[in-house]
Amino acid sequence: MNEVLAQLRGHSLAVWRHRWYIIVTAWVISIGGWVSVRYIPDRFEATTRVYVNTQSLLKPLLAGLAVQPNTTQQITVMASTLISRPNLEKVARMTDIDLGSITPVQMDSVIDELSKQIKLASSGTDDYTISYENKDPALAKKVVQSLLNIFVESGLGNNRKDIAASQTFINEQLKEYELKLVDSENALKDFKQKNVGMMRGETGQDYYSELVAVKNQVEQAALSLREAEDRRNSLKQQISGDDPTLLTDAIDSSSNSKYDARIDSLNKELDSLRLKYTEQHPDIVAAKRLIAELESSKTKESALKTPVASLTKNPFYQQLNMSLAEAEANTASMKARLSEYQSRYSQLRAAANQIPEVDAQLTQLTRNYDIYKSSYDTLLSRRESAKMSSAVDSKTDSVDFRIIDPPHVPHAPSSPNRPLWISLVLLGSIAAGIGLAFLVSQVKPTLSNRFDILTLTNLPMLGTVSLIETPEAKINNRKELLAYAATSFILFGAYGILLALHFIMATNV
Repeated sequence: MNEVLAQLRGHSLAVWRHRWYIIVTAWVISIGGWVSVRYIPDRFEATTRVYVNTQSLLKPLLAGLAVQPNTTQQITVMASTLISRPNLEKVARMTDIDLGSITPVQMDSVIDELSKQIKLASSGTDDYTISYENKDPALAKKVVQSLLNIFVESGLGNNRKDIAASQTFINEQLKEYELKLVDSENALKDFKQKNVGMMRGETGQDYYSELVAVKNQVEQAALSLREAEDRRNSLKQQISGDDPTLLTDAIDSSSNSKYDARIDSLNKELDSLRLKYTEQHPDIVAAKRLIAELESSKTKESALKTPVASLTKNPFYQQLNMSLAEAEANTASMKARLSEYQSRYSQLRAAANQIPEVDAQLTQLTRNYDIYKSSYDTLLSRRESAKMSSAVDSKTDSVDFRIIDPPHVPHAPSSPNRPLWISLVLLGSIAAGIGLAFLVSQVKPTLSNRFDILTLTNLPMLGTVSLIETPEAKINNRKELLAYAATSFILFGAYGILLALHFIMATNV
């Protein structure tokens, strides 16, 4: 440790012996540096501050009715692309900076200079500060104003461009889907007209379900026919087993009245069926056939009926005849219904290969139509939403730009920081002087203490002799120190004067 301290002390003494190198170097470098700092051109920084309000009151009111873009994300993208090359070229044209740029290389140089000097800072989510530094304060202000205009215009115009593009795209898609929908409707209509009677019934059942249903109807109709025939045969046996009682001479009109009542009942039932089914439905066909048979039976019976002799009345016999006629009519109705169901079942069995294929084609056509119809209706609603969004954007501002601080340039230049540079020049000159003195001490080495002698000779030291100065030498040394101190004081005084002059000039400005 003592050796290290001794070496440091030795180097310090060696530098001190060459101290005039320090002060001379400091003076030379300081004068040159201070003159250079004086002639560094002033640069002025223009700034502006804008607040972007994205919290519009219309957002909650128009939720679900109009498109609500993510304005916060849009503003972030706008801010990140503000200093892009297209915008910088636009700024150069707006401020006439590009007038001196003839070649592309010169224009690139102008754009690069703008990109280096323009700064965009955000102090919050929606608070932005734009600044630009230039030696011409008027030009700096124009550049900042141009950037502010581009920032506001891009925020107001992007939504309108997006909405217009969206409307154009939706209208084109609507035309395409309208053509597809019309073609699908025509195909579905032609298919239904071509395959009448081969498609699924009104209940929406498929072929196999309808086949099973018709088979069940055939079985039920056959059972009902057997029951009607058994009742009719029973009534015939009862009538043939009793002695009939002759009626009066007048024509018995009871049989006619029973036909009329049955026909009226069937007509009412037919009207009710027509409200639910088409004319080809089995129940309607059977009802028509039964009415025709009853009309025919009524006509035949009226033609054959002749006045009879006056006989004794037998109410039971008359009641049996009425029941028999009703049973005959019911049996005929059941036969017609069974025949119609059997015919329908035979048709379904005969079309076992064709009907499922028709059913599948109908399902596919219906599915395509439903898809096109759903897409078309969705596009219609989206178009109305786009129209409302366009109206909202044109009549109101979804983004509100509030200029907190308009573009301005302070009177005092923002750079260079001359006090700092003057101080750095002084410190650098002193450091350079010390370095030069140390270098000279290494080129012309001297022995400052006994450790240097031991290191150089590697011999034991018997003792040391102190330096005794004469009075004349002491006087010369004091004069030299006074001259050195005065020179140093003048250097620092010049430094202080330069700082004072700078602050005085800055205050006057």
